[in-house]
Amino acid sequence: MPSLEVLLAFAATTAVFAFIPGPAMLYAAARTMAGGRRAGLWAVLGIHLGAYVHVVAAAAGLSALFHAVPVAYTTVKLAGALYLIWLGISMFRAPAPSNGVPNVPPTSAKKAFLQSIAVEVLNPKTAIFFMAFLPQFVDGDGGLPLWAQLAILGAIVNATFTFADVVCVFLAGLIMTRLKGSGTVQKLLQRAGGTVLVGLGLQVAMQRT
Repeated sequence: MPSLEVLLAFAATTAVFAFIPGPAMLYAAARTMAGGRRAGLWAVLGIHLGAYVHVVAAAAGLSALFHAVPVAYTTVKLAGALYLIWLGISMFRAPAPSNGVPNVPPTSAKKAFLQSIAVEVLNPKTAIFFMAFLPQFVDGDGGLPLWAQLAILGAIVNATFTFADVVCVFLAGLIMTRLKGSGTVQKLLQRAGGTVLVGLGLQVAMQRT
């Protein structure tokens, strides 16, 4: 494994990246605004598990495919963008809250979990990030093989990002709790969550790399 100095630099850099608002954090906040803290936490868990697909891909070197075959990257990127936009539009079409309580079906948390896995798996940016970031901190002369080092570092990155997403969910949930008595505000928050998802989808679709 890398030296202690390199690992400390890795941890510090990962923390900086994790707490910079990004698509996953905004997605978790949008899910919280639409379905409450429980749905937000399930969404974070889905993102966390979905990210392991990219950790494994990076460890196996498969994400290099996106560099070698641009069409594959573009196809997956557009699929993920369309899925985000569809989720955002679904939030807009959801019934208005009644007496300040959001109209979220009992399976909303489960759906948030499953949809979040799909969103993260369909995010080639995550694959590119792991492929570009992790190799900077591996030790070619270390006792562990490179794939094992990449897997361990990837798991640490994923856990750090998940912690940041959980913090975001609790902050969004706190705002929801304080505004719980207002059905109008709840509907506005629900639409705000839909706007975030549609915006993320459009941003992903328009990004060139």
